[in-house]
Amino acid sequence: MKAMPNTKSARKALRQTGRRRVRNLKRQRTVKDVVRDFKKLIDTGKLDEAKALLPKVYKALDKVAKTGYIKKNKANRLKSRLTKKLGK
Repeated sequence: MKAMPNTKSARKALRQTGRRRVRNLKRQRTVKDVVRDFKKLIDTGKLDEAKALLPKVYKALDKVAKTGYIKKNKANRLKSRLTKKLGK
């Protein structure tokens, strides 16, 4: 169990971290879902559908990189690997 904040600034910080946590979890879920769907399409051989989904994957990764959830290089690395997987 977490201790209750004592000062006014600590109460505000607790509210902020709560909001950020919810926002980050939503971002994480969005990226994981779209990447999982993309990989599933490739594994089942539905390459045309995977190609159509690729821009959504890029958009999701770019958005979380822009907001600081993941670093820019990690987003670029993931995009590169997923595109490479599609090409095979």
